[in-house]
Amino acid sequence: MDTTSLPGKDLAANINADTKQRAAALAEQGAAPRLALVIANDDPASVWYVKSLNRAAERLGIACDNVDLGVDATAEQIRAKLEELSKDSTVDGIMLQTPLPKGVGLDDVSSAIAAAKDVDGVSPLSLGLLASGLPGFPPATSEAVVELAKFHQIPLSGRLVTVVGRSNVVGKPLLQLLLAENATVTIAHSRTADLPAVTTPADVVVAAVGRAGLITGEHVREGAVVIDVGTNEDENGNITGDVNADSVSGKASALSPVPGGIGPVTTALLMRHVVQAAESLR
Repeated sequence: MDTTSLPGKDLAANINADTKQRAAALAEQGAAPRLALVIANDDPASVWYVKSLNRAAERLGIACDNVDLGVDATAEQIRAKLEELSKDSTVDGIMLQTPLPKGVGLDDVSSAIAAAKDVDGVSPLSLGLLASGLPGFPPATSEAVVELAKFHQIPLSGRLVTVVGRSNVVGKPLLQLLLAENATVTIAHSRTADLPAVTTPADVVVAAVGRAGLITGEHVREGAVVIDVGTNEDENGNITGDVNADSVSGKASALSPVPGGIGPVTTALLMRHVVQAAESLR
């Protein structure tokens, strides 16, 4: 069986074109959209990602402020800054970059982000709105999975989908988004006793657990679609996914590449969320 690639480049370009047009319209009204990136780490991968977000925002006409609190920032300091930005009428979107300083968990600080500005959907309120089917911003990575499937005309309604991973960033919110598409969803995770028994019945397998090469041919039935959300660094410093692409190729009907699959769509959706927030707030 030929395994079709599911790249995200064209979808991201479509989203970005719309975002750029809407950002320009806001700027003409004197309300150019503004994103605040709150940083409290010196992690190399985080530094690279912040730079990529800065470049993306600049290309699309979105102002992007890096708010660096330093690697020793406390939970109280981070919360105070997030509360300040939430009240700042010149800021439309807030994104808290991870990892956070030692001893500070995302749950300790994310509730300080106003839901209307929580463009990556990390706060408990945003996650609650998503679970309730109410308007709000879902985490961009989980949204990217659904958008990529739709773009490549992969049906979700009535299909069996297994998501490997239960994080608040991907797995849990993706469950809600897939349910909204009328999929039948199973969540697998690190305590799942027999992973192949859970993944092989699925029409679509989403790998989002953060373990390089975890999903192999034995986890996938013939003809299944596999979407790889993983971004792991190998021994050579290259980005690799949660799926062993060589093992899955020839068995899966389609596979999203890493890099070049979910990644560009996630960034594009984040920027679209900033513009949507600005349209609602201004």
